[in-house]
Amino acid sequence: MRKCYKCDKKAQIYLPQHRLAFCKDHYLEWFDSRVEKTIKEFKMFDKNSKILVAVSGGKDSLSLWNALVKLGYNVDGFYINLGIGDYSQKSKELALKFTEKIGKTLHIVELKDEIATIPEMKTYDNRPACSICGTIKRYFMNKKAKELGYDIIATGHNLDDEAAVLFSNTLNWSVEYLKRQYPVLKEENGFIRKVKPLCKISEKESAMYAILSGIEYIEEECPYSVGATSIDYKLFLSQLEEKSPGTKLRFYSEFLRKMYPILQSYEEKVELGRCEICGEPSMNRICSYCSLKMKLQAKKEKTV
Repeated sequence: MRKCYKCDKKAQIYLPQHRLAFCKDHYLEWFDSRVEKTIKEFKMFDKNSKILVAVSGGKDSLSLWNALVKLGYNVDGFYINLGIGDYSQKSKELALKFTEKIGKTLHIVELKDEIATIPEMKTYDNRPACSICGTIKRYFMNKKAKELGYDIIATGHNLDDEAAVLFSNTLNWSVEYLKRQYPVLKEENGFIRKVKPLCKISEKESAMYAILSGIEYIEEECPYSVGATSIDYKLFLSQLEEKSPGTKLRFYSEFLRKMYPILQSYEEKVELGRCEICGEPSMNRICSYCSLKMKLQAKKEKTV
């Protein structure tokens, strides 16, 4: 029988990649301290920052929000209702339930009132739903956080997410994406700072934290994620992790330590303009969101 690394109680959790076993209380303490350590390592924010956590109703974002509140940060939540049937309905209910539990504010954007639901947009756009969804989320997270007076957007991307993206970008030698794969995207050119405090915490560790903290979260995956390449990459990396614990953390951490600084030395600063319609930062005359909105409107009118 394994004993807790911190006390003599029977361990409930063993983390092979760290060779540590914990009882419930000391696991929750370890998780919070790991989040704090990551925040300080990458100088993400401090106790004076006004932070908005992007909440999906899933284990990662709710665990992150819970940990930040426990650590004493000034943090509220931000939820985008994508309008994906029962999946969105359930995730919104769980996000609201958690918000009530911790006594914080949850800001909500209803896509159906802003542009259209994801299922509706899919009928007018041939791109994968994940691509459309990514464009929409990035746009509203930045825009609403600024309007609401927050300094930082924190997302619940975990180690499995980051390792899978890094693996994909490396397989394709997507150098421009690799240059931007860092847990902090600084505020500049009309963008506020975006951070990923769970970048060194695995999906399993996040799930265990949610369960032991009594956090109810949506367990179903988004129905539009079925068949996504990122899921295959996560499965492959998990198989490697099973054979050699610590592989994912080593892969990601060593990229940040050894390769990211080299890529940054070749980084050229790009000055962004402003979208002529909404005023948000954009590489083009019209931003991706407004282009999508115009395209949807044109196709709707064509089908009437």
